[in-house]
Amino acid sequence: MPQLIVLPNEQLCPDGALIDAKPGVSICDTLLEHGIEIEHACEKSCACTTCHVVVREGFESLDPSEELEDDMLDKAWGLEPASRLSCQAIVKDQDLVIEIPKYTINLASESH
Repeated sequence: MPQLIVLPNEQLCPDGALIDAKPGVSICDTLLEHGIEIEHACEKSCACTTCHVVVREGFESLDPSEELEDDMLDKAWGLEPASRLSCQAIVKDQDLVIEIPKYTINLASESH
């Protein structure tokens, strides 16, 4: 079973985490199932960037992103070549090391 290694995030996961991940499940759903409350303002419909993660290791094991995800990622804070929307990145059979960026762009909360 692949593992999801989550690097420490001050707010969501201060000590980091080591999670047994099920192949075929998104990174976002895996995090949520294990108590890491990553934002997902669009309810995982690829319509925002709040679930943005950087895949530090194992990026090449993920299916390539589709055009809609790429368009959304262009708006993400702290975009890197290994950035993905966690709601769209499906765990395969390889371990993944992910970093949850310190900031997100949550258009719903910024408009108030």
